Amino acid sequence: MPDYKAPLRDIRFVMDELLNVQSHYRELPSAEMTTPDMVDAIIQEGAKFCEQVLSPLNRVGDEEGCTWSEDGVTTPTGFKEAYQQYVEGGWPSMTAPEDFGGQGLPESLGLVMSEMVGSSNWAWGMYPGLSHGAVNTVILHGSEEQKAVYLPKLVSGEWTGTMCLTEPHCGSDLGILRSKAEPNADGSYSITGTKIFISAGEHDMAENIVHICLARLPDAPQGTKGISLFIVPKFLVNEDGSLGERNSVTCGSIEHKMGIHGNSTCVMNFDGAKGYLIGPENKGLACMFTFMNFARLGTAIQGLSASELSFQGALTYAKDRLAMRSLSGVKNPNGPADPIIVHPDVRRMLLTQKAFTEGSRALIYYTAVQGDFVHHGATEEVRNEADEMMGFLTPIAKAFLTEIGYESANLGMQVYGGHGFISEWGMEQIVRDTRIALMYEGTTGIQALDLLGRKILMTQGESLKRFTKLVHVFCKEQGENADMNEFVEPLAKLNKEWGDLTMKIGMAAMKNRDEVGGASVDYLMYSGYAVLAYFWARMALVAQQKLAEGTTETGFYTAKLQTARFYFKRILPRTLSHAQSALNGAACMMDMEVENFAF
Repeated sequence: MPDYKAPLRDIRFVMDELLNVQSHYRELPSAEMTTPDMVDAIIQEGAKFCEQVLSPLNRVGDEEGCTWSEDGVTTPTGFKEAYQQYVEGGWPSMTAPEDFGGQGLPESLGLVMSEMVGSSNWAWGMYPGLSHGAVNTVILHGSEEQKAVYLPKLVSGEWTGTMCLTEPHCGSDLGILRSKAEPNADGSYSITGTKIFISAGEHDMAENIVHICLARLPDAPQGTKGISLFIVPKFLVNEDGSLGERNSVTCGSIEHKMGIHGNSTCVMNFDGAKGYLIGPENKGLACMFTFMNFARLGTAIQGLSASELSFQGALTYAKDRLAMRSLSGVKNPNGPADPIIVHPDVRRMLLTQKAFTEGSRALIYYTAVQGDFVHHGATEEVRNEADEMMGFLTPIAKAFLTEIGYESANLGMQVYGGHGFISEWGMEQIVRDTRIALMYEGTTGIQALDLLGRKILMTQGESLKRFTKLVHVFCKEQGENADMNEFVEPLAKLNKEWGDLTMKIGMAAMKNRDEVGGASVDYLMYSGYAVLAYFWARMALVAQQKLAEGTTETGFYTAKLQTARFYFKRILPRTLSHAQSALNGAACMMDMEVENFAF
């Protein structure tokens, strides 16, 4: 397994030079104390924790996995102790409101820590990571009593949280879930049902686990309009705040999985467990979606994390591994062969990883900044605009970045050749751990339908126009900058084509709704490459400006410019095939009779 090193220089580049987060923080009423020195100290300390504590446990978690017994789940060696260090360091409370014991720091800063945690040890990071959804749910929809009971412990990290949504017979189609909630005389509810794929549903790292659970009330409407949301703690809480008796919610088993062995993925059985309604009756799905953008952005980080860790391992190996001679002449005359990094195809793989990693970071951090405005914007107009931008970018970030993150992980394994396929080097673990990210929080297909169907076509393209306007303004501003022509000209052309492609798909969908599903994944991938092109053009501009100013970091900025050039010349042309495929229609998918799908 590669030894993770936090990419602090590139993190600072995106935060300070591309997005100017310090200026952004000054615009947030709640972030006036977020000074450059504070930000730097947080990132530095977070990097140390991830490099020195979490990274060494990555392979341990994969090899040991979690152990289930009737008494509960035991996590791998060192996981529990690392979590206690995490809690003692105050990390769980970073972005939570101060009213509940949090530090009130911007969510975008917390996301930087999430990236480093995920890159160093994704399986471990899911334990505290799942708590964010529970915290946000209680903050937004809980009663004052519920907030007082649950938030201080969740915010401090003494308790962790989960989201219990999926059931054995339904995945993303929550409208057909069967879990029941029967009213009790004391105002609570008895929750009965089985939930599956519950990450961190049971473990030994915290004294209590707070489950946020979807269930149906008696006589609730069918479908998604009849779902309510409930708080169901593992241990009931006494009036004085102490833990009471064990609730009737248990882990029936843990899944045997392809990867992320260090995280317990549980089957949770609710057998008349005591729960408490959160939010209005039959509005559980609406309540859940109020925090889904950040949850999905958290999943997008797994694509970035996989790409970063795999790139670090592949780059180190490519510099050291000797094999064959360079086609253009000997590069290592004192050795029996040249290092494989001199070969063009190895460069192709490494540069693809680098372009995906750094482009993903720019997109995620930008989207997180929008999230800051959603929660803390000074006016309703600012909050609404940011929410709409975040809503548009989130399905792209979640689906596209996990797709290319998985591609990047596979490229890293390929750089190693046969050594990448064996567990000794740890590269195959990254591939296994990452594969689930393409399915979490809705598969690529589900996210693609959300983007094309709900976010774009149902708004008559307004959400798309909001982003393409940014691109248009950037291209217009740089139109006279000859040094930027190689980026601006193809970006401007792509930006126009994006609108034309959307219109053609929309026209076809008016005649046949299957055209939306037929085009959606290609459309999402096209959109992802277009969005990353915008951020790579912006990064190229920053690099050019720094080089023109005579920076002493010539190597860093030259590499940034060269990676942008590689992205535009070797990766961006993928949009051509995605556009053509999207326009070729759904008929070739739907014409075949089901019985002819034979084997």
